[in-house]
Amino acid sequence: MVNLSLYTVRAIVMLDSEGNRLLAKYYSREQSTPMSCKTTKEQKKFESDLFSKTRKSTSEIILYEGQTVVFKYVNDVYFYLVGNPEENELLLSSVLNGLVEAISLLLKHNLDKRSLLDNLDMVVIALDEAIDDGIALETDPNVIAANVSKRGMDTIDVSLGDINEQSIMDAYKHVKDRINLALLR
Repeated sequence: MVNLSLYTVRAIVMLDSEGNRLLAKYYSREQSTPMSCKTTKEQKKFESDLFSKTRKSTSEIILYEGQTVVFKYVNDVYFYLVGNPEENELLLSSVLNGLVEAISLLLKHNLDKRSLLDNLDMVVIALDEAIDDGIALETDPNVIAANVSKRGMDTIDVSLGDINEQSIMDAYKHVKDRINLALLR
């Protein structure tokens, strides 16, 4: 039977190079799913077993405990995306790659354990922008990063070079006009 559900992601897990949890988010829609990691102890066991299985693997996609798992290793951080067993691996891979690249953009291409923990708030927001309750929302890393940093297309662009050459009143009028124009959109 073909899976036509929007709920494609069951979990996203980030582990360090020793298998310790940095961030994990589990999504469950049904009680009868094969992945029944309801308690923290079960989740940590799943993560530990998954890490030991993939630590020396060269592939990026595995079938583990009846789940499709896509993973990526960047510097000293392992990123795992767990999906339904019949889920399209390319979709899961594009979601994971988009999320990892967005986090890399937000951390100014300094993606490692320390910077990830120092900016955990942005990482969690990026995760929520990409995946909501198990539904993959966005795969474009630039869109995810823009939504997190609030620097989308609708921001007001006031260049300081133009303001320095104007008087204070002209600058005030210019900023006021730009704000009014932005509010009217």
